[in-house]
Amino acid sequence: MTEKELFEMYNKDVYRTCYYMLHHAQNAEDVCHDVFITVFRQDWRKVDYMKTWLMKITVNHCLNFMKREHASKQREKRLFMLTPQRTVDPVDEVAQHAEESDLWEQWVQELPEKIRSAILLRYMNEFSLSETAETLEVPLGTVKSRIYKGIRLLRKKWEKASKQYQKGEVYSETYRKKIVSSSEK
Repeated sequence: MTEKELFEMYNKDVYRTCYYMLHHAQNAEDVCHDVFITVFRQDWRKVDYMKTWLMKITVNHCLNFMKREHASKQREKRLFMLTPQRTVDPVDEVAQHAEESDLWEQWVQELPEKIRSAILLRYMNEFSLSETAETLEVPLGTVKSRIYKGIRLLRKKWEKASKQYQKGEVYSETYRKKIVSSSEK
């Protein structure tokens, strides 16, 4: 049996298992490919129960992927929780700053995970580009590209929100409360 035949024979089973465990098509596809890369790097021709062996590798890859995802989300939460809060400003400024922080946090969370990770390491942890590349285990050029894309995406969201605010389509909660309270008088 060749590698191609092995892949064609078990690809659907491995993918299906990955999809049921991860509940995300792209992640399942990535892990499925990782499984076959792992298999092809080993002496798979001497395995007696191929499907059982493949499924064991598949499940282990999925579990490792889920652990990495969970750890990544926990790191992001800690980063946001460690962001210093300013309390010396007047209450109106604190409220406005909190709204803007929530908005920025929402925008950063909407970024694709790879871009979000690069942005958070670079700007929240103040890592250098090379430290970020080393942490993410990707080339320096990839980190630069991800950061550039992330900044570009955030800038587009900021410009869109600014235009909506200038047109009066979007009001901050503080401003909305002032309008409602003045109309009730």
